[in-house]
Amino acid sequence: MNIKLIVVSKTDIPYLQEGIAEYTRRLKHYCDFELVAIPALKNAGTLRPEELKEREGQLILKQLEKADMAVLLDEHGKEYSSVGFSEFLQKHMNGGIRTLAFVIGGAYGFSPAVHAAARQKISLSQMTFNHQMVRLFFVEQLYRAHTILRHEKYHNE
Repeated sequence: MNIKLIVVSKTDIPYLQEGIAEYTRRLKHYCDFELVAIPALKNAGTLRPEELKEREGQLILKQLEKADMAVLLDEHGKEYSSVGFSEFLQKHMNGGIRTLAFVIGGAYGFSPAVHAAARQKISLSQMTFNHQMVRLFFVEQLYRAHTILRHEKYHNE
């Protein structure tokens, strides 16, 4: 199964870039993983939040293939433990999903069109995190899930 992480704008904080690169490298051992960064919109600061979400949404939707299963990382999504998330991945690997596309939106979230395209929503926490930090948290959890599925020593319970 292919796993794609679609994010709005690039990660510009060096320590987050390093962490994301490290877990992306580790993930290559387990799956075909691709991080797709949609360029930040020009003049985004002059747009109303709804207009910004709409424009970002159009760019997100262009990155989704028809057969992709889109999963939004959204504060209103279902919360999983690390083991529960590994079971979620296993279920979809066994279910014949070709590409699981996780999406991290911009500061204002997702447009209605992106919500409509998603098949599921996952929340990493009830707390709010900077959307650049969420990228690192998510790729680490994705790596952790794969090690759990392979009964490797990374995850302790």
